[in-house]
Amino acid sequence: MTTAPSTTTDDSPRSDPPTQPPTSARGAGSALRPLVLRLHFYAGLLVAPFLLVAALTGFLYAASFQAEKIVYAHELTVPVGDTKLPIGEQVAAARKAHPEGTLSAVRPSPEADATTRVLLSGVPGVDEDHTLAVFVDPYTGKVRGSQEQYGSTGALPLRTWIDGLHANLQLGENGRLYSELAASWLWVISGGGLVLWFGRRRAQRKVRGTSGRRRTLGLHGTVGVWAAAGFFFLSATGLTWSTYAGANIDDLRTSLDQATPSVSAVAGGEHAGHGSGAAAGGTEHGVGLDKVLAAARAKGLGDPVEIVAPADASSAYVVRQIQRSWPEKQDSVAVDPATGRVTDELRFADYPLLAKLTRWGIDAHTGVLFGLANQIALMALALSLVLLIVWGYRMWWQRGRAAAFGRPIPRGAWQQVPAHILVPLMAAVAVLGYFVPLLGIPLAVFIAMDVLLGEIAHRRGKRTYGTRV
Repeated sequence: MTTAPSTTTDDSPRSDPPTQPPTSARGAGSALRPLVLRLHFYAGLLVAPFLLVAALTGFLYAASFQAEKIVYAHELTVPVGDTKLPIGEQVAAARKAHPEGTLSAVRPSPEADATTRVLLSGVPGVDEDHTLAVFVDPYTGKVRGSQEQYGSTGALPLRTWIDGLHANLQLGENGRLYSELAASWLWVISGGGLVLWFGRRRAQRKVRGTSGRRRTLGLHGTVGVWAAAGFFFLSATGLTWSTYAGANIDDLRTSLDQATPSVSAVAGGEHAGHGSGAAAGGTEHGVGLDKVLAAARAKGLGDPVEIVAPADASSAYVVRQIQRSWPEKQDSVAVDPATGRVTDELRFADYPLLAKLTRWGIDAHTGVLFGLANQIALMALALSLVLLIVWGYRMWWQRGRAAAFGRPIPRGAWQQVPAHILVPLMAAVAVLGYFVPLLGIPLAVFIAMDVLLGEIAHRRGKRTYGTRV
């Protein structure tokens, strides 16, 4: 929420407006500055609470990966043994301990000290969107525990709860509007702050040795500039799975033939299917899990992998790589349960460009693409955003109640913007507002508020051309 510094030399609210209005002789940048400044002010003041919640919960989510390893160490790790048991025996041990539900998928132990996860769906007491993960010692077949699991990254209860808090405040679909609002405006506030910060004269950037509001402004601006690129990234990637903007992005990718493909799970190699099933009726089908896994290994699918059980009698097994860290492993194959023959395969290298970028962007946003370094970077960005918001509100407080809502955009300010800039700008804003509705609707409210404040000031005889907020 980078705010440009005041053009005055003290910290007191300015009471006398400039005597000369903007003129057409001013550059386009100078003409746009009052508009950018007011937008930055309103967005920073009214959207910042949503950004603050998103930053705090995002910080917790980035830290949850390491916390999960500690909290669930007993379930996730085992002493290294000599030889791992066949996958079929490990699944049988899990089903003996947990006969409820149906086999959904298996994640064989990817490392020497890691357990195998047997995923069961339709388990009583487990959310229908989740599975019950049964953790099996791959060397002894002993079940080390079970936990509810959510998502393709294998989130366990701690991380799942924090993820829900970050995404929707644990309020379901309606709660997702908060995070979409934050993502919709983060890039606008950051971009406006950059425009204001770099639009100042060189002499105005020197804030060393100052105190009060100017010192707060210097800290706010400097941190905002350094963190801006990260904020743009978080905003763009956050919108990809939001409710309204995310749906528009998906439609655009589909229209451009850039949607994420999926391997056909139709047994026998026919390509009329649309993907793998989510549930199966038994423990193993046909040739068995070990031969299915061997067929996938022969096609080059190394650990970590997930074996998805057939959805029905006409479906195939799907074996897919699930490594989201760099370099990503996202290849997948379909295996006929009757013959153990690979009937279809899909390589991540063959994904459309936008599908790859979306995958990389989401994984970096969620902290898995570059592992611990990624998570530390996200926590640093979250902390930066919290500080920026605190400093922004502090500057607003330091200004005093007399300037609580700043100064509205000067009457006629729009006329000072050259038409060749104003018309494309308004068209771009209209298009953005349509595709990102939680940007467009609040923007319309901000403009209406400022027009109202400007009219009130005009009626009181306080015609002003000042831009300080």
